[in-house]
Amino acid sequence: MPADLELLRMLPGVGRKTANVVVSNAFSLPAIAVDTHVFRVAHRLGIVQGKTPDKVEEELMQIFPQDRWSLVHHLLIFHGRRICTARKPLCNECPVAQVCKTNQTV
Repeated sequence: MPADLELLRMLPGVGRKTANVVVSNAFSLPAIAVDTHVFRVAHRLGIVQGKTPDKVEEELMQIFPQDRWSLVHHLLIFHGRRICTARKPLCNECPVAQVCKTNQTV
């Protein structure tokens, strides 16, 4: 399996998100894979404006230092699964509610 993002994307069925996940997790290379959780949480927090996963990835890469990309990716996914869920975000349990643009606490 190639450790190069572009070579991975040339494989059948491998898109940008999957290639980013592979280079990040299998080869410990800096990457941000934008899945539904990353897309949702980054928008709710108000740190991105991009309308597509590729644009959100670009914005996140500009905001965070490269040596933190993989960590940021995993933290946004974890936060999206546990706290900032799609249907009923747990804003009253959110550790970053005070800086969140869509904080829904009463």
